[in-house]
Amino acid sequence: MKTLRQIVILLPLLALFACGDSSGPSISTVSKTETPSAVAAPEPARKRVGFVMKTLTNPFFIEMEKGARRAEKELNIELLVKTAAQETSIEQQIQIIEDLIAAKVDAIVIAPGDSQRLVPVLKKAEDAGIKLVNIDNRLDSVAIKQAGGTDIPFVSVDNEKAAYNSAKFIVDAAAPGSQAAILEGIRTADNSRQRMEGAKRAFSAGKSVKLVASESANWKIDEAYRVTQEIFEKHPDVKLLFAANDMMALGALKFLQESKRVNVKVAAYDALEEAVAEVKSGRLAVTVDQQAAEQGFQGVLLATRLLKGDAVPTLILIDTRLITAATVN
Repeated sequence: MKTLRQIVILLPLLALFACGDSSGPSISTVSKTETPSAVAAPEPARKRVGFVMKTLTNPFFIEMEKGARRAEKELNIELLVKTAAQETSIEQQIQIIEDLIAAKVDAIVIAPGDSQRLVPVLKKAEDAGIKLVNIDNRLDSVAIKQAGGTDIPFVSVDNEKAAYNSAKFIVDAAAPGSQAAILEGIRTADNSRQRMEGAKRAFSAGKSVKLVASESANWKIDEAYRVTQEIFEKHPDVKLLFAANDMMALGALKFLQESKRVNVKVAAYDALEEAVAEVKSGRLAVTVDQQAAEQGFQGVLLATRLLKGDAVPTLILIDTRLITAATVN
């Protein structure tokens, strides 16, 4: 009986040691719940900038978009490029601004087709807290003040000076008594007016030159062809022609070529690829490189600075240069 009691007492002790590690007593552990690593904070949403141009039918604005896209990549913003069908489609540009206001973009960079008619809708955008930057064609400062708006930063070139240099290039080689004509852009556009005034100044400075016509062709090739034809029907002795953009110059050159007028010097503005080719061929005397891509880049850059609360200049002028047979690459 004593032996049996000893066995009974020893069995639980043997069981205890059997369950344990040979090196020491057994310790029961519960798997530790891992503390989750700190969740990374989401990156702030990219700022959304509406980039509104007149059209993409003009290669000038295709170049401008390239500059804006470069800024989008470098500045890490989201660019919403919007264009009207034509440079004269002002109502469409107004609707584009309305749509961007509804989309609650952070900023709008605009090359307005008209210097006055876009002002009321841009004031509406400003009231909605949207930052504004004006490029290419300057908005009318009087119209902005009348609408109760504030000064809008402007990025462009000195259109009057560049047009003067372009027209003067053909004036300097003109024969005494030469007649001159101007193809204007949209007359309610400030850059059109500036270029017209620059060309007029160049023609008036040439004492042997007489300006006999200045007509609008609204920036368009086909319209410039027709207007040039009408000018030469009334003034067949015109020897100097300034076109306020390359598109109109190309239309004028087409008429001059078809009518076999080879003694007319044409000056232009924009340095489009087609115009530069005409300079190389000798059919176009000169055009102006106003760095469209740089204007687009600087416009978007200015918008991002405004969104950061930076103080920005009210005017940024991009350098221009003349493209002639002597300077063309």
